[in-house]
Amino acid sequence: MAINTQTETFRGYGKRGTVNAQTAVECRFGQEVGTVLSVHADAVLTGAESGNGEIRYFGKAHFSLVYEDAEKHVCRAEKGVEFTAVAKDEICCPAFTARAKLTVENVSVRREGASVYLTALLGADISLYGEQTFDYLAGGDLVLKREPSNVLSAHLCGGAAEAEDEFETEFIGDILQHAETVNITDTTVSTGTLTVEGEINLGVLALKGSDALASFERLVPFRIEIPCDEAQYGCSAEARVSILNVSIHADADEERGKCKVHAEFTLQAEACVYEEIAVDTVSDAFSQTNQVTLAYTQTECGGIGEMSRVTERISGRCALSSPVDFSDVFQAVTLQRAEANLVKSEDGAHVEGVAMATLLVLGTDGTHRGIEMSLPFSVPVQAENCSVNVLVCGMSARQRQEGEIDAEATLKITLCEKRMLSCKFVSNVEEGAELPVNDCAVSVYIPRAGDGLWELAKSLNKSPEEVSASNPDIEFPVREGQRVIVFRRKTLNA
Repeated sequence: MAINTQTETFRGYGKRGTVNAQTAVECRFGQEVGTVLSVHADAVLTGAESGNGEIRYFGKAHFSLVYEDAEKHVCRAEKGVEFTAVAKDEICCPAFTARAKLTVENVSVRREGASVYLTALLGADISLYGEQTFDYLAGGDLVLKREPSNVLSAHLCGGAAEAEDEFETEFIGDILQHAETVNITDTTVSTGTLTVEGEINLGVLALKGSDALASFERLVPFRIEIPCDEAQYGCSAEARVSILNVSIHADADEERGKCKVHAEFTLQAEACVYEEIAVDTVSDAFSQTNQVTLAYTQTECGGIGEMSRVTERISGRCALSSPVDFSDVFQAVTLQRAEANLVKSEDGAHVEGVAMATLLVLGTDGTHRGIEMSLPFSVPVQAENCSVNVLVCGMSARQRQEGEIDAEATLKITLCEKRMLSCKFVSNVEEGAELPVNDCAVSVYIPRAGDGLWELAKSLNKSPEEVSASNPDIEFPVREGQRVIVFRRKTLNA
């Protein structure tokens, strides 16, 4: 007689994989560009589509350039370039939803004839979401050891918001360049809503007079409330916030020698709420009538854990892209940024990386130069498997000894735990030969020390309830030398 088994199918939605890619976007500026002082690029994603073996993503890159012309006037130029790129990976399929985050990894400058070309190397971190299903043993004519398997189900959501800031500065003649860095500080899940909070580090390079430059920065807080029907207390969430548009203008008050700067930001958030679900799976099983062979399935679900923050003040000697001396006048430090990774060693975990910025100086001949400076850092943290985001604030530079620059900066480090749930369970049962019947009315069994109730029941081919009922005084796990008695009901024929 065949053993009856019951299986069920779990259907959920989750992160199925990640794909990383790079693409180069180029922009051409005309012959009016003389000495290049500062370059900046950012990119906004407008769409991403998953296909067979590839992901096609597209967006717009924005380039800004500060330069000195032939008459030693500091000028600015801006251009935008639309782009389309393809990331190849065999895991991609049309059923997946692609969510991508773009980062500008590097901006290079080259001159060809009378033209200047800026090339931005864009990195794409793409997450793929799709249906995840698996079959698991749910019941039947078997003795089952049930252990719930925890899986993460993903719920995609998104939203938009506006942020603005108004502040006063010393008098400026023109805004030459601005750069924005988004730092998410918290994600809070409540019933029906995901709230994303953070700050925008706005850095501005301005022209004060005919040849004087100045830089300043502001931290602008933001809050985005995203509706999500599946969100509830206890869920975790991750979010990516991009700046779709920035509007900055300055109103001058010449009598007071001040300017009032007003900045407006349009923000777009893409988020994922992770719900932890306990599935009633079986970790072991046996039959009291037949030998069985169990087939197991193992699944892994990726999600997000806790978020932590560290603020650290760093200082030290900088590496420079070109030399300086005491005749140079430092005017501005702009385009602050960082590259960092989590590194683990015998001494613990550290966030190690480089804080970078562009230093603008004025030489004795009245010409400006842009110098790239970089300051390495290593900050101890309490972390295991985390993603790292570093915001550089308030970077300054001074020349104590000729030709050497010491810099200081404040780092705002956000660590986001990468969570992985793994579970293994019985998915199928194959029936084998019939087991021999034990005719003894009473059997005495000496178990191994340390056996639990399930191990003992499986060895005796009895359900855990039968073993407990026959031996109510035994405590588990069993001790060495204990004996287990098994009673079998006998039927007498008249």
